[in-house]
Amino acid sequence: MPDEDLIEVMIVEDHEFTRVGLKLSLEQASNLKVVGEASDGREAVALAQTLQPDIVIMDIEMEEMNGIEATRLIRQNLPNCRIIMLTSHTSDEEIFAALGAGANGYCLKKTSSKDLLNVIRTVAGGAVWLDPGIANRVLCAYATGGPQASTVRTRSRTGNTSLSPRETEILRLVAAGLSNQQIAERLCIGLETVKTHMRHIMEKLMVSDRTEAAVKAMKQGLINS
Repeated sequence: MPDEDLIEVMIVEDHEFTRVGLKLSLEQASNLKVVGEASDGREAVALAQTLQPDIVIMDIEMEEMNGIEATRLIRQNLPNCRIIMLTSHTSDEEIFAALGAGANGYCLKKTSSKDLLNVIRTVAGGAVWLDPGIANRVLCAYATGGPQASTVRTRSRTGNTSLSPRETEILRLVAAGLSNQQIAERLCIGLETVKTHMRHIMEKLMVSDRTEAAVKAMKQGLINS
C-alpha cells in the first residue's frame, strides 16, 4: 500500500441504497479508501481474495451466502483481514455466531457515520469493537459460562495460564479496547515489545487472537471485567 496509514475498506451489503450511502460516507474520510463492493456473501469471499482489503464491513442477512459464513471463509483465507459486522440484528445467536466466525467488530446500523469511522480505525489498529450493549451481553455470557459463549471458544482451556504482571496489564488494556500501538504508548514501551507479550499471552491461553485472549482471561478470572 503506497500510504501506510491508508485503510482499504470493502463493503458487503445487499441493499444498493445502503451500500452506496455507506460508500459516500466513508469516502469523506481522508485516510479511508473503499476499494470494492459486494452484494452477497459469495461475491464477497471471491472479491476479498482478489483485493485483500484491510477491513471488510459485512452485513449479516444476504442472499446466496450470509455474512457469518462469508466472514468465516474470508478469515480462513485472509487471517490478517479485519471484519466488522454492520447489521440491525441484535439476537444472541447472531452475535455469537459472528464472533465465532472471526468477526473483529459488531456494530449496529443505527451507529452514526462519525462513530463508524472510529470503529473502523479502532479495528484496523488491531483492537476489537463491540456495540456497548452487545459487549455487556458477551462479557456476561463468558462470566456465567452460558452456552452461547462456547461458539467462540474453539481452543482447549488446558495449558499454562499463569500470566506475568506485565502480561496481565497488557491484556487488561486489550479488554478495554486499546490497539497494540495505544498500549505501547500508554505503557511507554516499544510496539514490538507489546506484540511479543501478546504472542506469549495467546500461547499461554491457547487462543488465536486478541478477542479470544481477552474474553477467556475474563472468564478465568485472570483480569477483571
